[in-house]
Amino acid sequence: MPIIMCANGFSGDAGVLDDNYGRYIGNIKGIAHGVRGHVYAVDENTLFVRDFFYDGIGPTAYFWAGKSSRISPDGFTIPYPEDYPAVEPPPLQTHNNSNIILRLPGGKRIKDIKWLSVWCRRFTVNFGEVFIPATLDPPKPRILPEFKRLAHNLRSGNISILDARTFYIPNLHYDGLGPDAYFFVGNGSEPSPYGVKVPNEVGSLEPLKGYQGEDIEIQLPRSLTMHSIDWLAVWCVQYTHNFGHVNVPDDLDVPPALGQTKLTPTWWYNPTSSTTSDPEGRWEMSNCRELLPGKLQVHWEVQGDWVQVQLTGKIRENQYMAFGLSGNQNSVTMIGGDVVVVFYNPAKNSFHAEDYYLSATTECDDKNGVCQDERLGGRNDAVLVTGTRRNGVTCVVYRRPVQTNEAINDQPVPVDVAALVIAAIGPLGSSDQPGAHAIQDMTTDEIRINFNSRDDHSCTFSLYNLDDDLELSAWPPNIIIGEKEFRAKLGPSGGARGYTAITGHSTGDVVWYINDKLIPEIYVERRQTYTFIVEGGNDPNKGEHYHPLYITDSSEGGFGQKDDAEQRKQRVFAGIVYDSDGLPFPTTAGRYCEFKFKSYDRSSEMETFNAFLDSLKLSCENGNVGLLNWTVAEETPDLVYYQVKLLFIIFG
Repeated sequence: MPIIMCANGFSGDAGVLDDNYGRYIGNIKGIAHGVRGHVYAVDENTLFVRDFFYDGIGPTAYFWAGKSSRISPDGFTIPYPEDYPAVEPPPLQTHNNSNIILRLPGGKRIKDIKWLSVWCRRFTVNFGEVFIPATLDPPKPRILPEFKRLAHNLRSGNISILDARTFYIPNLHYDGLGPDAYFFVGNGSEPSPYGVKVPNEVGSLEPLKGYQGEDIEIQLPRSLTMHSIDWLAVWCVQYTHNFGHVNVPDDLDVPPALGQTKLTPTWWYNPTSSTTSDPEGRWEMSNCRELLPGKLQVHWEVQGDWVQVQLTGKIRENQYMAFGLSGNQNSVTMIGGDVVVVFYNPAKNSFHAEDYYLSATTECDDKNGVCQDERLGGRNDAVLVTGTRRNGVTCVVYRRPVQTNEAINDQPVPVDVAALVIAAIGPLGSSDQPGAHAIQDMTTDEIRINFNSRDDHSCTFSLYNLDDDLELSAWPPNIIIGEKEFRAKLGPSGGARGYTAITGHSTGDVVWYINDKLIPEIYVERRQTYTFIVEGGNDPNKGEHYHPLYITDSSEGGFGQKDDAEQRKQRVFAGIVYDSDGLPFPTTAGRYCEFKFKSYDRSSEMETFNAFLDSLKLSCENGNVGLLNWTVAEETPDLVYYQVKLLFIIFG
């Protein structure tokens, strides 16, 4: 299929400093897989790739750098993302005009390399390249004098400009007795009242406390950079008094502020534990809204360049809470939503806050679905502050930046208009991944929040004071015995009465219906042959409509989403084969058939599965079915599972 791809025009000369991105190196020369982008030197250890495109099809592509005269296998991987849980960094995923920060590993510097490539390690193929000029001089932090010592025992070590928005102030002393003192920046040869307050080291705009030799970092408001100010002062607004200042020169050649600077976390300055003297953990935030009546409340407050959020939910231990910005600011839309998912892990007694982007309502396949930003090549911009779990209520406090550097996965938090927000609660999967939520456990009405507001408090009761809800009874498991042909279609999970209640695991939007039964237990015999007629979708480009069936001894499934080590831990008995390169691919996929709601999800109203089935209608796409013939071997275990979910096949 012919494709015409349009990119933003760009022209530039190598070595020219761009205050927003760094010193320009050059364009990536694309060779394969549509690779392109503009490369800058951020500082002596860091590269920035702007508008990076890569189709994600290469099997093991990485950013690759070296010092040979030509692109070659004699190089090293630059991991992206920088933080990854496995021993080896993950291969590059699909990128569509992404902005990427690359930190050279092992203390390497840009002057130590001659080129950057997008390199396929498996086949030693170069997908794209840019060469680094030998004369390149990356931007560097700038060291300034200390604060002038004018009042209130203010003094410090030499102050550094780490990047275009960040000051590092070592050995800061101040007696804290000024009634209305702030970090203050402005224009002119001397400090004046016509300046702007700068948040302190924890992002607060409260009057400054005393300091006794602390080393701190402070960041300018997002509307300012070092290039737009002439001085930094400790300034008393009430009495227009300068306690001390340092001048900021005009000829700065400092790194841009792209988020590459590693800042000291706020808990370092003011550590907290997982419990708090405030039993509801409100952290004195004056705003509160009820998102789901009797189930979920949100408190919030803007603190400098950050928004602090508290989610409080009347939920089970194995459930999550999600809150964020709607994918469309004109209507309640999950697709395109930018949310933070928070939860409690009872096994580890730990709380978590993770940044997610919702490109589809399906499970994440590393390209589409309900995906952590980190799985899409971004980063987790949610910072956990604290959490509590008591009396059936989970409470988690987290922070996220008002503005991040990820234009695709993250939305900026509006601070000047009311924003349309979305929220949900649902079950956690075995790997702490959020599963599909019931329709009654998500926001459907428009809820708009002005994040910059004060005293916007409409919560009228505490979730801690509510009685526990009665649990819905699960439908009995379906069973198939004595049949040799199984027609596999898809359908809704059945909410609290269905899949999750029966199996104890969460699931995506749809699950298998075998012979019109919800995830039945199937009894088969060894040495007999059985046929699965598969109608779960056969288009691999549509992840939500692509469900090949396979049989495995793993209760988790999701074979295609696991790495090599995880795949080797399970045995597959049918439905997956390996090609000549040792890569697995499914053998059985057919047209897409799904049971859909005639009106809405009525699972909570139905006492039996058959009654629930009557509330559904079958919809099938045109096409052929897939056929999987399986002869049960003697060595097959007594319990195996079909497809990606915990669905039982029990041997008699």
